[in-house]
Amino acid sequence: MCSQMDVQPPSSQQLTQVPPNTSINTAMAKASPENSAAVELQPLDTEAAAGRAERSKWLLASADPPPPWQQLFSSIKESVLPHPTTKQHRPNRLLLFLQSLFPVLKWGKNYKASMFKSDFLAGLTLASLCIPQSIGYANLAKMDPQYGLYTSVVPPLIYAVMGSSREIAIGPVAVVSLLLSAMISKVVDPSADPTAYRRTVFTVTFFTGAFQALFGIFRLGFLVDFLSHAAIVGFMGGAAIVIGLQQLKGLLGISHFTSKTDVVSVLTAVVKALGQQWYPLNSVLGCSFLIFILITRFIGQRNKKLFWVAATAPLFSVIVSTLIVYLSNAEKHGIKIVKHLKGGLNPSSLHQLDLGGQHVGEAAKIGLICALIALTEAIAVGRSFASMKGYHLDGNKEMVAMGVMNLVGSVTSCYTATGSFSRTAVNYSAGCETVISNIVMSVTVLISLLLFTKLLYYTPLAILASIILSALPGLIDLNEGYNIWKVDKLDFVVCIAAFFGVLFGSVEIGLLVAVVMSFGKVIVISIKPSTEELGRVPGTDIFCNIMQYPIANKLPGLLITRITSATFCFANASFIRERILKSIDDENNIEEVAKGRLYVLILDMTNVMNIDTSGIHALEEVHKKLNARGLQVSHISNSYSDKVEVHVLLLLLLLNYYFFWVLIVSSGESEVASDYEDEGSKIDK
Repeated sequence: MCSQMDVQPPSSQQLTQVPPNTSINTAMAKASPENSAAVELQPLDTEAAAGRAERSKWLLASADPPPPWQQLFSSIKESVLPHPTTKQHRPNRLLLFLQSLFPVLKWGKNYKASMFKSDFLAGLTLASLCIPQSIGYANLAKMDPQYGLYTSVVPPLIYAVMGSSREIAIGPVAVVSLLLSAMISKVVDPSADPTAYRRTVFTVTFFTGAFQALFGIFRLGFLVDFLSHAAIVGFMGGAAIVIGLQQLKGLLGISHFTSKTDVVSVLTAVVKALGQQWYPLNSVLGCSFLIFILITRFIGQRNKKLFWVAATAPLFSVIVSTLIVYLSNAEKHGIKIVKHLKGGLNPSSLHQLDLGGQHVGEAAKIGLICALIALTEAIAVGRSFASMKGYHLDGNKEMVAMGVMNLVGSVTSCYTATGSFSRTAVNYSAGCETVISNIVMSVTVLISLLLFTKLLYYTPLAILASIILSALPGLIDLNEGYNIWKVDKLDFVVCIAAFFGVLFGSVEIGLLVAVVMSFGKVIVISIKPSTEELGRVPGTDIFCNIMQYPIANKLPGLLITRITSATFCFANASFIRERILKSIDDENNIEEVAKGRLYVLILDMTNVMNIDTSGIHALEEVHKKLNARGLQVSHISNSYSDKVEVHVLLLLLLLNYYFFWVLIVSSGESEVASDYEDEGSKIDK
C-alpha cells in the first residue's frame, strides 16, 4: 500500500527535534535552517488554547449513542418495512410492506405471457431432473421416497411468493440430506424406530425454518459468514465423497450397511458385505446408467443448446430401468427396488412435531447447523446467478423466505429444503425468466404424486444411487482448492482440515473444525499484525512499503512506520509495541541513532480504526522509551469514533500531555489539529 502526502524532504543538516505526534509535513516544517538542534517548544497562545478547550467541551458533551433496543427496533423495521425512496401517502405504506414481504406483488404486475412460455418449458425440464433426484435424496436422508417428492411441492410454492431470486430451484439437496441422516441417526435409530425418526426430522425442519426466519428478521446474515469460503470448499468436497460412499449400498445391492459416515467405517462395511451375499447385477445396472448420465452431461457442457439432454437423462434412466426390471422380473434375481411409494397430496405433519419431547434440545442444535448450511448454499447459489442477470439479491429477505418455506414444510410432511446448484444451473440454461418455473415444477411433481407413483414400484435403487453419484462432481471443486493454495496458504490449511474432518471424522467434526480454524485464522491475524517501513517514491509525494517497493527511499532523519491492523487493542498492543521498538533496533537504524542522525519516528496509524486503553498504554510506553533515547515520536491517524476520542483525551489529560489528531483527507493532504507540549506542561482546568 502507498500513501500520498505533500512532503518535501530536508537535508540531514536541516533536521531538528520536533514535537511528538506531528504529521510528516509538520515534522518537516519544524526542520529549517534557522532552527538549531535544541530549539525549545513554543507554548500555544491564549486564543488557540481557548479554542481547543472549547472543542474539547464539544467532544466531552457529545450525544450518547442510541440504546440497543432502539437499534434492534430500527433493524427489524428496516427488514420488514424499508424506507420509501419517495414521499408516500400513508395508505401506500401497507402496500410497501406487502411488496417487501411478498416480492411477487412487485414483479408480478409486469409479468407477460411471453415470459410464461420460457418459464413453463424451464419448469418441465426442472421437474424431469427433480423427480428422480428427490427420490434419491430422500433415500439418502433415510426417509421414505415420497417425502423427497413432498419436499419438491410445498417449499417451491412458498418461495415463489416470498423469494427474490429468479433462477434458484428449491427442493431437497444432497448435503442437507446427509446432515439429517448423519446427525439424527445418532439420536434416533431409523431402522429400529422409523416413526420416531420421521418425527425428529420434521422437528429439526421446524427449528431450521425458525432459525432462518429469525436470522433474516434480526438481520443476522453475518452468522452465515462464520464459514469461510475455504472452509465451505473443503466441507463440500469431503461431504461429496461421503455421499458417494453411502451410495455403494444401493450400487452394490447391500442389505445391511453401517450408519456411520466416516470413510474407514464405510469401506470396512463394504469389504464385509462383499465377503458375504451381494448381487453384482445391481452394479451392472447402476454403473451402466451412471456412464450414460455422465456422457449426456458431457454433451450438454460441450454444446449449450443440448442442455436438455443432460437434464432429462436421469428421468429417462428411471423410466428405462424400471421397464427393464418390470419386464424381466429382475427383482427376483437380487435387484433391489423401491417397492411401495405412497402418492397423493402432502399430508399434514403438524401432529408429528415433537416440540416437548426428550430430544427437542438435540433437534434444535441440528436445526441450527442445517439452517446455516442450507442458507450458505442457497445464498451463494442465488447471488451467483443474480450477478449473471445483473440484479441484487437481498440476503436478509432470502433468509426470511427460506425460513417461512421450511416452517410451512415442517407441517406438510417436508424435510429441510434449500437452493440446489445443479437444478438451478439447469433452470438457468433452460431460459427461465422468473420463479414461475418453480411453480411449474411443483405442479408437475404434484401431478406425478397423484397419478404416477405406482409406476415407480419397480424402480431399482441402483439407478437412484447412480443419479446421486452423477451430481457429486459439481460439489468437488479442485480448481478452487488450487486457487486457494496459490492465494493464501493458511486458507488452504482451513480447507484441508474441513475436508479431512468430514472424511475421517463426521459431518459435525468437519463443521466444527471448519468454524474453529476460520476463527483461529482471524485471531492469529489480529494478534500478530504486520508493520511496514515506508519510504518516498522518487519524484512523487507517494510513500510506500520499502520491502515491497525497493525504489522507495527512506527520508534522512525520519523513520516512518505504518501499522496495518485496523484495531489497536489488548490482543495485539504488546506485539505492535515490540514491532515498533524493533524497527528502531533494526541493524540499519541502530547506526543512525548512534550517530545522532535519526531524530523522529513517525507512526502512520491511518489504518487504525479503533483503539482501546491497552493500545494507548502501549503508545505511552513507546513515547517514554524513545524519548529517553533522544527520539521524538509523531502520529498520523484518522479520527476515531467519539467514544474512543473521549477515552484518549481523558487519559492523556491525566498524563499531562497535549495529544494531537491528524486528519488525512482523500486528497492526501494532512492537517494538524494540535501538538504535544512538553511533559511538564500543565493543562488549565
